[in-house]
Amino acid sequence: MFTGIIQATGTIRQATLQGDDLRLEIHAPGLDFSDVKLGDSIAVNGVCLTAIELSPDGFVADVSKESLDCTTGLDQAGLEVNLEKAMRPIDRLGGHLVSGHVDGVGEVMAFDAVGDCFELVIHAPTALAKYFAAKGSATINGVSLTTNRVEGDCFSINLIPHTLQETNLKHLKVGSRVNLEVDLIARYCERLLSFR
Repeated sequence: MFTGIIQATGTIRQATLQGDDLRLEIHAPGLDFSDVKLGDSIAVNGVCLTAIELSPDGFVADVSKESLDCTTGLDQAGLEVNLEKAMRPIDRLGGHLVSGHVDGVGEVMAFDAVGDCFELVIHAPTALAKYFAAKGSATINGVSLTTNRVEGDCFSINLIPHTLQETNLKHLKVGSRVNLEVDLIARYCERLLSFR
């Protein structure tokens, strides 16, 4: 589990296809690896990956075809990525409960300055749109955010300067594709209600 509070950004140093899967080498000098061991989970742009090799300034992880099929941006060497180590039971839950299991890919429809902040409008796949609610939680590229408005398949988010400075969301533009994870509670509520 994760919180959606990004701990550092890194760079995809190398992305190597291995059949249908992908091996990623992540350069992450800003991430503290002192408490990370082989087999630990690290979210990369919202995708929960297992560290299979560690170095003082990075790690290597494999990405399955299943994960590649429902995500974006993991196969581009040089791309800046958001990073978060898995949550420990003693950690603060500053964002919301994030599983690191991306549900689909959204598209940026607008990214406009509003004072010192930016309004980000995302078009979600129709199958996911029902899970986004005004003042609810959404995860975009691994970042825990609060939705402002929802209209049809689109929802908007207000990004404060700190979030832009500390994450790769500052690089978004109209047409950018982003990894989306819906709120866990909404997903389970729907499942439970389907059996009524």
